[in-house]
Amino acid sequence: MGLPIPNSKLGMWLFLGTEIMFFSAFIGSYIISRNGSPGWPTDPHVTHINVWLGGLNTFVLIVSSYFVVVAHEKMLVSNFKEARKFIAFTLLLGLVFLGIKSVEYAGKFEHEIIPGKIPETPTEAMFATASRLQRVVDRELAAIFPGSPAADRRTELGNRIASAGNETATTDPKDAAPAGKAATVAQLKALSRLNEAASSLENHVRFGLAMSVTPEQLIEYRSSPNPGKFPAITLADVNSFVELLKKDVELSPILGNFHPAVPILYGNLFASNYFLMTGFHALHVIIGLIMFLVLLAMGSKLAFRHAVVVENVGLYWHFVDLVWIFLFPLIYII
Repeated sequence: MGLPIPNSKLGMWLFLGTEIMFFSAFIGSYIISRNGSPGWPTDPHVTHINVWLGGLNTFVLIVSSYFVVVAHEKMLVSNFKEARKFIAFTLLLGLVFLGIKSVEYAGKFEHEIIPGKIPETPTEAMFATASRLQRVVDRELAAIFPGSPAADRRTELGNRIASAGNETATTDPKDAAPAGKAATVAQLKALSRLNEAASSLENHVRFGLAMSVTPEQLIEYRSSPNPGKFPAITLADVNSFVELLKKDVELSPILGNFHPAVPILYGNLFASNYFLMTGFHALHVIIGLIMFLVLLAMGSKLAFRHAVVVENVGLYWHFVDLVWIFLFPLIYII
């Protein structure tokens, strides 16, 4: 006596049972975190959750699950050529899913929606923006003076500008470190201006003084702090300062797609849950794609006896699809 199913299929069902518990823990943690955190971030413009891309990925996985069913049916009627074709279609759609997900991840990395790096208060956002601006300057300096110690690059920048003979001269290869990025004097001067702006922003944020406070007043405040004497800095003040920098025709090429930090209450908890759930789901998608690759690699050796293998892989893929059907409304819509 026993269950009238192959041992491999029984094993797959038992495995999927453990997987259900695995993802149930993640989903339960997300629900508890969200319900227990008043002010949980739900604005897609803040969290950079793209509902349309999430919906497209849902459609992609549903269609891919249908193709797996068709592939299994073709195996049962010994139409192995058609079975391989639909397995290939499923593989292709799985890659499309990962491609769309990578676009979503890239948007979050660009805006630093990353656990542990998200400012949750206006003050944290101001410090984060100042830090990001300094990193832009450091990146450019490292590209121009790659062989120089980081502490000396700003001095080298000043020396390079001072020794330049005209506005259009480029960096002298003899002076630049190997593989150093070539830059015109105008570009070097623009970088120097951006460095001064970044330092100014950092100092104003550190001492909590508005950007309208002059360097002389800043020095006065540092020597004799008087919180009520000068206006306090605000997040709007910082954002306006950054926008002026981005509109500068000389600085905008250096800043590129620079984004000032946006405070997101419970943002780090949100990002942790988001990347945990979608990351593990993406890992399961990759495992499924590897299974499909193995089936396709069999080529003409794929035979009727492998129908149960295709069915088991299909069960796994349906589970991956089902998990996403839960994750999509939970993260993207609700």
